[in-house]
Amino acid sequence: MTHADLLAETLANARVILFDFDGPMCDVFAGLPASEVAKELTALLAAQDEAAGTKAAQTDDPIEVLRIAHEADTALGQKIERALTAAEVRAVAVAGQPTPGAVESLQAAGSSGRGVAVVSNNSAECVRTFLELHGVEGYVAKIVGRPSEQPHLMKPNPFPLITAAEQMHIDITSCTLIGDSLTDIQAAHAAGATVIGYANKPHKADLFTEAQANAITEDMQAISDALTTA
Repeated sequence: MTHADLLAETLANARVILFDFDGPMCDVFAGLPASEVAKELTALLAAQDEAAGTKAAQTDDPIEVLRIAHEADTALGQKIERALTAAEVRAVAVAGQPTPGAVESLQAAGSSGRGVAVVSNNSAECVRTFLELHGVEGYVAKIVGRPSEQPHLMKPNPFPLITAAEQMHIDITSCTLIGDSLTDIQAAHAAGATVIGYANKPHKADLFTEAQANAITEDMQAISDALTTA
């Protein structure tokens, strides 16, 4: 089967489309780089826990800094989480336009009678801010963001997907997740949902094939087209 056939088939069986946020919907840190946010959080962390700060200095992923902070100390984890959420809200304000084809995909999902939810390791606040900023909040029924104070429940844990399915009153097996990272594929498999890998970087298509994504696309517009013709 071609990529297009697999995409069409996967979407045809989906009653609810779950969108990952960073990638499929927007580039969260396009205007305020993730590495800068990670540095900012690491400085906060290092001031209170030198060992955790040293560990965090080795990553430029803000979510990873959050995990390190929580492992070190719950109260410190909460503090870093608040700082990360505030940074994400600042970031989406300068992130630019939605990913090409994302808004069309949201609209096509709704027009085809499917439910839409956003499932993200980013905060629900920053997702909501971005959707409202671009006037598309009406297309999204539910937002399941980073589980507060419980970073172990973030994807690849299936928890956010299962939560979204429960909130949408639908069996998880009737949901399809669109995600751009390996953790999305793993979370979907663990939950029992189907998954479309959005390969927005050249090496990702092979990665997603190996991880057994149900379908792969390099273009969000293809999702919209498949939903429209379905």
